[in-house]
Amino acid sequence: MSRVCEICNKGVVAGVQFSHSHRQSKRTWAPNIKKVRAIVDGTPRRVHVCTRCLRSGKVERAI
Repeated sequence: MSRVCEICNKGVVAGVQFSHSHRQSKRTWAPNIKKVRAIVDGTPRRVHVCTRCLRSGKVERAI
């Protein structure tokens, strides 16, 4: 499954995780991506969209 939102282009972010004793390890944070049917150019289509775009109304859902 795609890990990039097709609306806002939000994707995986890499960083460093710190333990309680301050040891470091690399890790990634993935966005909450859903595959939904949305209206794109007047036709319903399946797109990968993050939940923030869904909640803010940037995507018109197809029923």
